[in-house]
Amino acid sequence: MTQPVPAGSERAQARVLVASPEDEATQQLVSYLRQEGFEVLWACAGAAAYDILDSESVDALICHMSDSRIDGFRVVQLARQRNPEICAIVSGTAEDIEQGTEVMRQGAYDFQVRPLNLGKLRAVLDRGLSHQQLVGEVSDLQRRLQERYRYGGIARRSSSWQRIYAQIEQVAPSRATVLLTGETGTGKGEVAKAIHQNSTRRDRAFVETNCGALPEGIVESELFGHERGAFTGARTSHKGRFEMADMGTMFLDEVGDLSPATQVKLLRVIQSGEFERVGGAETLRADIRLLAATNRDLEQMVEDGSYRADLFYRLNVVSIRIPPLRECREDVPVLVNEFLRQFSEENERNVHTMTPAAMDLLMSYEWPGNVRELKNCVEGMIVMSPADRIFDVADVPAPLRRNRPAAADEEGLRVGMTMKQIEKLALVETLKAVGYDRRKAAAMLEIGLSTLYRKEKEYGLRP
Repeated sequence: MTQPVPAGSERAQARVLVASPEDEATQQLVSYLRQEGFEVLWACAGAAAYDILDSESVDALICHMSDSRIDGFRVVQLARQRNPEICAIVSGTAEDIEQGTEVMRQGAYDFQVRPLNLGKLRAVLDRGLSHQQLVGEVSDLQRRLQERYRYGGIARRSSSWQRIYAQIEQVAPSRATVLLTGETGTGKGEVAKAIHQNSTRRDRAFVETNCGALPEGIVESELFGHERGAFTGARTSHKGRFEMADMGTMFLDEVGDLSPATQVKLLRVIQSGEFERVGGAETLRADIRLLAATNRDLEQMVEDGSYRADLFYRLNVVSIRIPPLRECREDVPVLVNEFLRQFSEENERNVHTMTPAAMDLLMSYEWPGNVRELKNCVEGMIVMSPADRIFDVADVPAPLRRNRPAAADEEGLRVGMTMKQIEKLALVETLKAVGYDRRKAAAMLEIGLSTLYRKEKEYGLRP
């Protein structure tokens, strides 16, 4: 028998399942909970309680320890399977105290001897529901943090990358050409994919071409396609990347490596959307969103005459600079944890963390190869590790250990240090303590944010 009990005139605070035999004490309990504003579901037998737990979302459970029709152990066990944080309160006689202790050990929130003290029960119920709400809020916060720090597959938390996320959101819905600049390995390709995934063309093709990886003799064929017989070995016609990207997004990586002749043809495609295959006479059209990336200084190349100014201006409608990893060291732990998870799964290892000393060592390294180098480093550590362990300094590759800060820097404050050395130490340790949140660091040090940036540059902590 299942008897839903309507909530009172006040908004229900939570949904409570009462699994208890039909007697006067149970009726008083149900009436009390209803008056307190709870929505109450009443099950007089274990089978009815199981049905409710299988079909309804329940925030709290109040059940009888032992009755011919109710097995309190089983009801609590099933309730916690459905909601691990459920506030489960078990009632029974004085003879049931030993069993009550065991059911609490298995996850019940409290055991109370009948007749129930309704005021005490309400206090326990409030405490358990508050804990459940807190756990839910923490889970929601973790989810939102993950969403915030992982945008389009990019896991970052530095202020520099928060600005990049904002730029992605702003530019993605438009048709504007975007030029991504930055060193090799910083993540320009991931930003390009994020722009595409958040654009109106997300369901269309994303075609990526590394211009620097294509031999000069075939770059035009790859980009624009070729007709049969256009050159030796061209036995069939071939679609180029621009045709494949029609109605989608074209990403040209290392666009600074294009030859002058290819630059001219690319400029025409950007201006009119028209091109011809190599060896062909028919003019083709492609509707594409163009994203480009380079690790070279195109402005300097324009000044030197090695890059067309008109092409540069067409590419540089919107420019997004991707900073090197050494400028956003607070991203290192986020990236390391992501790579640990990824490569542990791929290599059937169980390595998901490392000691603070090992992490500090990775954060102090300059990473000339940027994120790509860090990713390869973590993968190598995973592959060479035993199945189960926590990484320590000894697990970090030797070249990185050789570049660790001098021992004197690690000893902290010591007699004989100059005021400049003390100031630098205070700056470094404060930045570490606040996860490289520079606003927090400046507030703790009681200096302005501009002063903090100036001191970082003065002490070689940033370029």
